[in-house]
Amino acid sequence: QVQLVESGGGLVQPGGSLRLSCAASGIKFSIYTMAWYRQAPGNERELVASVNEENNTSIVDPVKGRFTISRDNAKNSIYLHMNILRPEDTGVYYCKAKTPRGYIPVEYWGRGTQVTVSS
Repeated sequence: QVQLVESGGGLVQPGGSLRLSCAASGIKFSIYTMAWYRQAPGNERELVASVNEENNTSIVDPVKGRFTISRDNAKNSIYLHMNILRPEDTGVYYCKAKTPRGYIPVEYWGRGTQVTVSS
């Protein structure tokens, strides 16, 4: 059974920092492309950052320079380091695992962790 479990969300003041974690089980973690998405109230879910099996990372422009993504294959985990948080970063943050190219396309999602940026 595949499970992705996010943690680390919470309430933080503008300008603060958080580190989100996503622990995966039931998959051969090292070959998966992993990503963080977020969904603000009333908005669609959007990509924030991704890291592939070769540890190449991609960050979307709205958070570039403030957020970084990393993975630890030994712990079957990815992380989202969020700095200089803004109110517009508020939302539910989801972890996604996607099979790499050449495999049957499959995606797995976690249940999300709430991040609220407010004074």
